[in-house]
Amino acid sequence: MSYTEKIIQFGEGGFLRGFVDWIVQLTNESSDFNAGVVVVQPIEKGMCKMLEAQNCNYTHVMRGLRDGAPTVDKKYIDVITRTVEPYEDFEKYLSLADNADFRFVVSNTTESGIAFNAEDTPEAAPAVTFPAKVTLLLKRRFDANLSGFIFLPCELIDKNGATLKKYVLEYIKLWGMGDDFAAWVEKENIFCNTLVDRIVTGYPRDEKIDVGYEDNMLNTSELFHLWVIEGPASITEEFPFDKAGLNIIVTDNLERYRTRKVRILNGAHTSMIPYAMLEGIETVGDCMADENMSSFVKRCVYDEIIPTLDLPEDELKDYADNVFERFKNPYIKHLCASISLNSVSKFKVRVLPSILEFIKRYNKMPENLLLSFAKLIKFYKEGTPNDDEAVMAFMKSATVSEILANKDLWDEDLSFIASEVAGRM
Repeated sequence: MSYTEKIIQFGEGGFLRGFVDWIVQLTNESSDFNAGVVVVQPIEKGMCKMLEAQNCNYTHVMRGLRDGAPTVDKKYIDVITRTVEPYEDFEKYLSLADNADFRFVVSNTTESGIAFNAEDTPEAAPAVTFPAKVTLLLKRRFDANLSGFIFLPCELIDKNGATLKKYVLEYIKLWGMGDDFAAWVEKENIFCNTLVDRIVTGYPRDEKIDVGYEDNMLNTSELFHLWVIEGPASITEEFPFDKAGLNIIVTDNLERYRTRKVRILNGAHTSMIPYAMLEGIETVGDCMADENMSSFVKRCVYDEIIPTLDLPEDELKDYADNVFERFKNPYIKHLCASISLNSVSKFKVRVLPSILEFIKRYNKMPENLLLSFAKLIKFYKEGTPNDDEAVMAFMKSATVSEILANKDLWDEDLSFIASEVAGRM
C-alpha cells in the first residue's frame, strides 16, 4: 500500500504497535483515511532497526475469550512507512515538521516520559525529554507557517495531554521562544487527554506462533481494547476510527471513564490479590478458576463497587463482564505476585474510595471490600508483600487501629472502620 504520512508516533514498542497502529490499520481498511505512520524512536536504544529490517511490517496476534470461547485473531500491520532515530539524525526528525500532511502525534514514552528538565536546551540534538523534543518540532512547524497537530498521548498518567502541553509551554518560556509561538501552540494545537486499556504481551518468547513467515517483530495482546479520548467530536472527521467499529469513545469528560477503569478493573485486582496470595493462588486465571475467590471478587465489584459509580448501570455491568472475561484469558499468565507490588498505595487509590463512597451513599458497611481491607493488612503481617521497606515494617508491627489511623498511608484517619476491619481479620 502507498499511504499518506499523517501520524508521527513517538515509540516503537509493543503497546503502540498493538494498539494505535492496529487501530490505524483497521481504520484504513474501513475508510478513506489512508494514513501512514512515521515512528520516532524516543530513546537512544530501541527497535527501529529491527522494524526497518522487515520493511516496518509485522503481524499482531490477539488472543483471549470471546463469549466464553478461546479465540485467536491475527492482523497483518503495514501502516508504518518508515522510522526516524533522532539520536542518529536530529535534523531528519525536525524535518517531519515541514510535511503539511502530518496531523496527529501519538506517543507512549512510559509514565516517566512526560517530564520537564530545566537543564534541557534547544541546542541539544536531541533534547533530553520527550516534551522538549516536541517543543522543538512545534517551533519548526510554527516557523514554516503550517497548521498545528492533534496530540493523542497514551502514557499512563492522569491528564497526559494537558501535562504534555503544560511542559511544552514551560520550555517555550524557559528558552525565550516568544509569546507568538506560545499563542500558536495554544490556539492551533489540540492536546487531548486519553485513557488506553489493552494488555499487550509483546513478542511471544516462550512459544512459537506460526504466521507464515519469519517475524522478529511479531506482537501479541488480549482481544479487548478501549481508547477514551477527551477532545472535540470533530476528531473523527479527520481520523475516522468510528467507521471501523472500534471501542473508541470521544468525550468531553474522560474522568468518569478513568474512575470506571480504576475502580472496577484495577479495584478488582487490588481487592483480590492479597487475599489470593494468602490462599496460595498463583495467577489471576487461577483466581477465576477458584470458586471461592471468583465469587468474592465478583461480590466486591457487582455489589459494592458498581453501586458507587455514576455511569449507567448497564454500561458498568457490561464493562465488569468484560473485565472478568479478560481475567480468565487462558493465553495470559498474570502472576498475583507481580500485581501485588505496592499494594498499600494501590489500595488507597483503587479500593478505598469505593469503601468510603459506599458508606456515604448507603449508610452501611461494604462487607466484601472491608474483608479485602482485612486481608490486605494480614498479607503485610503474614504474607510476602513487596513494598517500601518503611511501609512493610510499619504494617507488620502496628495494630489494626494504628494502621487505619495513619494519615500518611490513607490521607485521612480511618479509625471509624477499625473495629469493622479488625473483626474480619
